[in-house]
Amino acid sequence: MRAKRSGVLVCGVLVLGSTGWAQAANACGNLTSLRIPGVEIVKAEMAPVGNAAPLPQGWPGYTGPLPAHCRVDGVINRRKGADGEEFGIGFAVALPEGWNGDFLMQGGGGGNGYVSQPIGSAAAGDKPGLTRGFAVASTDTGHKAKTGPFDFSFMRDEQAMLDFAYLANAEVAGVAKQIIAQYYGKAAAYSYFAGCSTGGREGMILSQRYPTVFNGIISGDPAMDTGFSNLAASRWSVVNWNQIAPKDASGKPITAEAFTDADRKLMHDVLLKQCDAKDGVADGMIFDPMDCDFDPAMVACKAGQSDGCIAPEKAAAIERVFAGPKDLHGDNVYPGFLYDTGITYTAPIPGLLAMRGGFLGMPVTDTKMDVDKEAAAAAQPLVDSISTNLTTFSANGGKLIFYHGDSDPWFSPLDTLDYYKKMAAANGGLDKVEQWSQIYLVPGMSHCGGGGAALDDFDMLGALANWVEKRTAPESVVATGKAFPGRSRPLCAYPKHAQYRGFGNAEDAANFECR
Repeated sequence: MRAKRSGVLVCGVLVLGSTGWAQAANACGNLTSLRIPGVEIVKAEMAPVGNAAPLPQGWPGYTGPLPAHCRVDGVINRRKGADGEEFGIGFAVALPEGWNGDFLMQGGGGGNGYVSQPIGSAAAGDKPGLTRGFAVASTDTGHKAKTGPFDFSFMRDEQAMLDFAYLANAEVAGVAKQIIAQYYGKAAAYSYFAGCSTGGREGMILSQRYPTVFNGIISGDPAMDTGFSNLAASRWSVVNWNQIAPKDASGKPITAEAFTDADRKLMHDVLLKQCDAKDGVADGMIFDPMDCDFDPAMVACKAGQSDGCIAPEKAAAIERVFAGPKDLHGDNVYPGFLYDTGITYTAPIPGLLAMRGGFLGMPVTDTKMDVDKEAAAAAQPLVDSISTNLTTFSANGGKLIFYHGDSDPWFSPLDTLDYYKKMAAANGGLDKVEQWSQIYLVPGMSHCGGGGAALDDFDMLGALANWVEKRTAPESVVATGKAFPGRSRPLCAYPKHAQYRGFGNAEDAANFECR
């Protein structure tokens, strides 16, 4: 049982006096003596009010204020690998002074390998979980990255591979819950998980393999079928662009020059002209991508035409890429991509029409591809998260929210939507599954955020907590973003989309409805 706090409230924030701080620091430090089999508590100390630290490798993330909290760092199952390398599941737990009684675990990214600051910012809008009073945990999933966020060299060690694939998050969740109960003197009332990319895959794994650990899960832009998505992102698109790209002095294709800035602008303008206003207002965003009937042939030069069009071979390559890689029978081995505004943007994550010649630093200079051969080697059973039987998760009251950027060039939103449809079919149909799971497509958004025409700031965490704790399913989630200051829109759960009512300020979400 922790010591009683002593402090004063200022603007709703607990400010600890010297006595209260000493008591909190003592209670926090005592956690180093907590004995859990296989767990080593390395450090437990109070962190004062301050700002969140920038993410490693310069990745964008929340850097705003955080409350005072007890920070616990530890390792689960520390061991030596076959080659003498040290492994173990590193973790951190942040225990805020103004605890709301719940637990939130944040997902990782890339190949993990870092214990990120536990703040819970994924899909939380401008107020991360820690600032809301959640006790938050994070983990490196069992290894230390050596060369950056996409270092997968640890996979040579079987246990490290298993920890990353599916074991570590459930292990850390169990330990975090024990730490929470020890520190606060009672168990967390509800447990949540939120992550994007690799974190999105982790959320799916938890719903599929550990269906009673979390009450609510948010899975964003999930890297759920990585062998096949890498085949599409790193190979199919680049190989097709290489076929139309100019060559360097050695004869190798210059992928980044497959399309000119003028090509991309033309594509963007014609795409908007064709599909933008289908949601009732021409605003530079496509909220009804399923009804977008854009065809690359629309921008292809006709005989004798040279201005205001692109070469026919370029239009044909675009059509192939967005249709997705197909096998010899004409069946997709991975879904295609949506025609959306972000496909032409060049930074920070290049859209599909701005790829520079590879994926995650892996250069591709080929101009041909054996889809059947590569698809045969693409399955990664341990890492992939494609099981659709969620009967235990749903029967336990679990709620599962997916979201995916329509302009994600790495993992197709159509793949996530395809999984959702299959999962719905396997669990009683869409009408039944909508009672515990939803999927949101985010116009203009790139991978997990960003995009020149995206509203990528939205609070799925609050919506999920209300759904779990108040049994109130979200009808929509309001989104804002830096791309359009002063603009808000409702994100609507599939199969609905945001449609302008035809009256009122078109910059205000209140004047849109889900249809």
